[in-house]
Amino acid sequence: MLEDNNTEYKREYTADIKKEIVAFVNSVGGVIYVGRDNRGQAYPLSNVDEILSQITNGIRDGILPDVTMFVGYDISESEIIITVREGTHKPYFLTEKGLKPSGVYVRQGASSVPASFEQIREMIKLTDGDKYESVRSLTQELTFLSAAEEFSRRGVDFGESQMRTLGIISADGLYTNLGLLLSDQCAHSIKFAIFNGTKKGEFKTRKEIFGSVIKHMHAAFDFLSLSNNLAATFSGLDRIEQYDYPEEAFREAMLNAIVHRDYAFSGSIIVNIYDDRMEFISLGGLMPGLRTEDLFLGISQPRNERLANVFYRLKYIESYGTGLRRIMQYYDDYDVKPTIEATHGAFMLTLPNMNYSRPLSSKRQQNMQHEIVFEYLQSHNFVTNEIVQDLLDVKQTRAYAIIKEMVNKGTIIKDGSGRRNKEYILNKR
Repeated sequence: MLEDNNTEYKREYTADIKKEIVAFVNSVGGVIYVGRDNRGQAYPLSNVDEILSQITNGIRDGILPDVTMFVGYDISESEIIITVREGTHKPYFLTEKGLKPSGVYVRQGASSVPASFEQIREMIKLTDGDKYESVRSLTQELTFLSAAEEFSRRGVDFGESQMRTLGIISADGLYTNLGLLLSDQCAHSIKFAIFNGTKKGEFKTRKEIFGSVIKHMHAAFDFLSLSNNLAATFSGLDRIEQYDYPEEAFREAMLNAIVHRDYAFSGSIIVNIYDDRMEFISLGGLMPGLRTEDLFLGISQPRNERLANVFYRLKYIESYGTGLRRIMQYYDDYDVKPTIEATHGAFMLTLPNMNYSRPLSSKRQQNMQHEIVFEYLQSHNFVTNEIVQDLLDVKQTRAYAIIKEMVNKGTIIKDGSGRRNKEYILNKR
């Protein structure tokens, strides 16, 4: 009787026996005979009870996830037979080595050999499914300095129980990929590039941000804020100052890219800044069944539900599905609008630069003119067509149209006591 894919012999107990159990439980099961030489001949044990205790303690404390339910024992006066069934929560690994090839073993012929990273990934995928953030992380040596600081700043507890509730730690006590994303060891990044002109060409500057996705958010917002230029225009004698982009709009765009990208791919989030626009490019297209027009209706199907929940708890996002609608609202008063392009594997949101040769829309111009007339009436008793002409540097017909618009909105009313009813006062109702 020789050792094979399902049979292993041990003359005596050694701590190495845990490796054989891991290999069997990660494969199709097998039997370990303790008290036989490598040809299967009896090599009687002298202290069966003591050895059994060592074996059971070693299996309980030295292998994760728990394999005790898949291991059975038959005992005689001189031999221990350990029967190992195939496990249901692969990959199993040596606690002291971790979830990596030096800790994960599989059976290969008569030997127990380290599993490759690809084999480990495949076992995790078959056990945990395709939901990236819920899958056990291949990296288990994680720290959470950035996350802990942010949770504390937001007044949210971040102990082990909260980490389990959020899905950072799985039911078997291992870190998930959500934990990896929030950890200081997160391997994903955001790349920024500022170009001269409106096409890819000469770089003004480049930057890449690494670390926890929470660090991504803070660092990205700071960088974009520094890149958001303030420009001034004039309407008559009035100086109107305006940033290239609404701060709330690029904040929402950055959050959308971080929360909804497909982290199963290793590429970076890309932010390109040109003279006329800002592009946010993230991996992963629309979720199945969604169209781009659905996004503006508030329909949400988060790719990373648990990550979205973390950002919701930290009050980065108010509710699911509202971010893109809010972005569009920030551009309500402008002729140029944000755009979305989605392919099978990528998503791009473009924010227009509102100071790039873009005149104020008629609606915003109208609102500004109304505001000037309103402010005038705050310190004067009435306004007339002639006064409006002088205030706004417009002709008589336009002044009349503005007065009519404000009357229709209920902002002003005719002053019945005025000369020939041509004076208008604030409607104080």
